[in-house]
Amino acid sequence: MDQLLHVFVKVVEKGNFTKAAEELHMTQPAVSQHIQTLERLLDTKLLDRTNKYVRLNKAGEIVYHYAQEILGLYTRMNQLLDDLLNRASGKLSIGASYTYGEYVLPQMIAQLHQHYPLITPTITIGNSNEIVEMVSSHQLDVGIIEMDIESASVSIEPLAEDQMVVVASPRHPYAHKKKVKIEDLESATWIVREQGSGTRKATDEFFRNHRFVPSSMMEFGSTQLIKEAVEAGLGITFLSLWTIKKELSFGTLSIIPIDEEPFVRRFSLVTPKTPFYTKAMDVFLTIIRTHHPSVRQWSPPPSL
Repeated sequence: MDQLLHVFVKVVEKGNFTKAAEELHMTQPAVSQHIQTLERLLDTKLLDRTNKYVRLNKAGEIVYHYAQEILGLYTRMNQLLDDLLNRASGKLSIGASYTYGEYVLPQMIAQLHQHYPLITPTITIGNSNEIVEMVSSHQLDVGIIEMDIESASVSIEPLAEDQMVVVASPRHPYAHKKKVKIEDLESATWIVREQGSGTRKATDEFFRNHRFVPSSMMEFGSTQLIKEAVEAGLGITFLSLWTIKKELSFGTLSIIPIDEEPFVRRFSLVTPKTPFYTKAMDVFLTIIRTHHPSVRQWSPPPSL
């Protein structure tokens, strides 16, 4: 059954029997036979077929949803059995929200590869809700998210704290002051992330906490683009310390000192609710928890 489901999922993903056959190193008639066998076993049609496309019908949508979960569980079971006799190896699928995935996770992956070269990680970057859903449906082994989410289908534990700061070009007048009043920031041009991003959520919360709306605001779709715009003197922004570590060390960005308590957001670790983990999963969890020993002990990197 697992082979039938594997072929079915591949046909759906490729949207074409010929492309699926090429990916699976099978003949097109063999792929068609697998789909027919699966439909016969389930006593229902799963796909609408024409000469141009293959599409899921309602029954197919149900089977496709659960096939992904079944295949994920099957792969995990085989990994666990293999782990009984072998060292940590195999695939490890990791999901992370944008800030953590782009600026912190690469350090974890480098350490993982150094000590466990037989582990092959794959990284998925998405918003927190997407990551939780993918861990829940066994499409990901583990996730790191930046929002407070409650879920009965996965385990969520505090992992780290990330300080957010107001950032400007070193040439900006605010960058040379010992302290800047919050009310002075309202008249500045703010460059912010788009709606839906975790950084934008933190930025909007910062505005609400201090009861102001910027008189001028621009939305950009990436943190890197925002940093370059701020470096060029286009405006100021609100970013994670993790994302500007390199720019601070090079002196191309500066933190505007404001007379307020630090703004901190929390990151959490998302894992499946199961007593069984592969060795690859265990060693990754050890690495990431060692890097972030406790949210109560977190502090900015020494180089900052």
